[in-house]
Amino acid sequence: MLILSFFFFLIQSSLAVYLLVPMDGEQKNHLKAYGMAYWTLEQAIEVKWLLNYRGGSFLIPYYAEIENECLVRGVSVEKIADVQSQSILAEIARPEVNQDAISMQKAPKVAVYSPPNKQPWDDAVTLVLTYAEIPYTIIYDEEILTDQLSEYDWLHLHHEDFTGQFGKFFRSYQHMPWYQEEVNTNKTLAERMGFAKVSEMKLAVTQEIQRYIARGGFLFAMCAATDTYDIALAADGVDICESMFDGDPADPHMNEKLNFEHTLAFHDFRVTKDPFEYEFSNIDVSTSRQVPQNQDYFTLFDFSAKWDPVPTMLTQNHQRIIKGFMGQTTAYKQHLVKPNVLVMGENKGAGEARYIHGEVGQGFWTFYGGHDPEDYRHLVGDPPTDLNLHPNSPGYRLILNNILFPAAKKKKQKT
Repeated sequence: MLILSFFFFLIQSSLAVYLLVPMDGEQKNHLKAYGMAYWTLEQAIEVKWLLNYRGGSFLIPYYAEIENECLVRGVSVEKIADVQSQSILAEIARPEVNQDAISMQKAPKVAVYSPPNKQPWDDAVTLVLTYAEIPYTIIYDEEILTDQLSEYDWLHLHHEDFTGQFGKFFRSYQHMPWYQEEVNTNKTLAERMGFAKVSEMKLAVTQEIQRYIARGGFLFAMCAATDTYDIALAADGVDICESMFDGDPADPHMNEKLNFEHTLAFHDFRVTKDPFEYEFSNIDVSTSRQVPQNQDYFTLFDFSAKWDPVPTMLTQNHQRIIKGFMGQTTAYKQHLVKPNVLVMGENKGAGEARYIHGEVGQGFWTFYGGHDPEDYRHLVGDPPTDLNLHPNSPGYRLILNNILFPAAKKKKQKT
């Protein structure tokens, strides 16, 4: 009996030449599944991303080590024979089927732009990277301004204020040690890097990031890092900071002098002049929206996998309707989004764009509104989200789609 069992095991092993990592409702841990795909790429093993097939599943050549690693990480995996994998790929390849198979061969090198001091809030991207066991390197202004950004394929902007107004926390937190430390750290760094003001240093950082994208890099940002990035670019040469931020008054005619030519996502917006108002501009909807929490959802658009693989990759999910969540920047007023920007997720009834994407030169960028997909109203000082409680979070999946995208990026085939 033992001999027969062992013989049966050998037959099974010889037939199981692929591992299918399902990303539909059968997956026990969607977030760690992305980490498994990344880990496999680190081993120089090709991963096929099956767009729109069972929630964006992964197809991997069979290795016992990969199967064991899935088991250790709690990731659901199915062993399939070559004939099954060929059948799946043949079905996906049919012209009338809105699916595609994208080859990934190299793990992207990930950088997170984050201040050296620990601020009193966490960051959804670093939380999910850590949970998914995807390695990343922390960099900040000095690394970017000394041309170290070119070493990375993917850059995430931590919850950051690129306008030089220190998050507009002055009114509520000016006497807090963490706020004073942030101000002093940035002013000291700006002086060391040869800038008279923090706002001038942040502008130089955004311009360097623009060049990084144009050369083929990928930028991902959430919350206030999204709109303040564009505000900084539009305010080049315009003082939008009041004296408590930079020592001299702001230009009273700032809004008439904004230039939207080089912004990534937004145009025709107006900067908030009041330094005590916890809002940067009218891009964001946080203070004006009338959406009850129990009705706060946004919908992901469906794209053609074969003709528009880029947005298709970025919207892979096991759910198309995603729970909303707030942040200092929650979502974007649709009429202020540039016409050439692709809206991938929206709350249409509220006129809110939530998840947007675009291209600059040879590179790509994605902005995702809100702070934490599993904490509706995350406040300063709140404990970080425990992702062990949310292993199948569709909101967090959108972040991880962006992580893998540089490994598989592919220009649209449309003419």
